[in-house]
Amino acid sequence: MGIKIKAVQHIAIATKESAPLLRTLNEIFEIESDHEEIVASQKVKTDFLKIANVPFELLEPTADDSPISRFLEKRGNAFHHLALEVENIEEAVSFLKSRNIQLINEKPSTAAHGMKAVFIHPKSFHGLLIELIQRA
Repeated sequence: MGIKIKAVQHIAIATKESAPLLRTLNEIFEIESDHEEIVASQKVKTDFLKIANVPFELLEPTADDSPISRFLEKRGNAFHHLALEVENIEEAVSFLKSRNIQLINEKPSTAAHGMKAVFIHPKSFHGLLIELIQRA
């Protein structure tokens, strides 16, 4: 039996500067950020918004050594990861480890909104970075 996904929590886009992108989204589509937060542990500023009821997260680095800075150097503004909400993140980690799925962090970290998060390494998922989220 696999991991039960409760919802797509968000689709994350890495951007060098979120403000110009947010201005354009607002001017053209009347879309605004409904929550901004600094996640100090990841050295990133997040902006959350919905486009046609689909949740998106914009990730902007707050330091040159942020993981997002390194990502942007290689790829520029681009899709970063898919976040999936699970019921029990510890059970999900145990299941993934039992299947030899490589994780970036085996111990859940604190993400935006105080949620617990682990990342599945892209090498284990055909190049796709997946974040598993459990609500606080």
